[in-house]
Amino acid sequence: IGPRRIHTVRVRGGNKKYRALRLDVGNFSWGSECCTRKTRIIDVVYNASNNELVRTKTLVKNCIVLIDSTPYRQWYESHYALPLGRKKGAKLTPEEEEILNKKRSKKIQKKYDERKKNAKISSLLEEQFQPGQCGRADGYVLEGKELEFYLRKIKARKGK
Repeated sequence: IGPRRIHTVRVRGGNKKYRALRLDVGNFSWGSECCTRKTRIIDVVYNASNNELVRTKTLVKNCIVLIDSTPYRQWYESHYALPLGRKKGAKLTPEEEEILNKKRSKKIQKKYDERKKNAKISSLLEEQFQPGQCGRADGYVLEGKELEFYLRKIKARKGK
């Protein structure tokens, strides 16, 4: 994790692969909402193969990373016109209040009301808010049973 540093590697047949030595951003997909955004990688929190890779913050395939939720929160708030990931009783800034409550035509307001019916997010995901050989860090946002599983694993590792 750090400013992007990528080296090209010559492989069989004279082709090139890209080896990412350091990365700080990646594309991550939020599966249930069909939303993919480029976001900052904050930390490596779990690796099934080796705890040393977590300590040194090494990005490898299938490691679990902590990402910045801001792009997803902004998308959710603009798509559903509902606040996401706010603390209970926290005041919104005037700009955020204006975005959520701005005047819309009847047709657009009807569309937002229809979306709000299906805008349920699990409490675990609301609290939270996999690289290969192409010199990128891409992955998806953990949800449901998978998220519960990894939260248990991370908690067990921290307890040791």
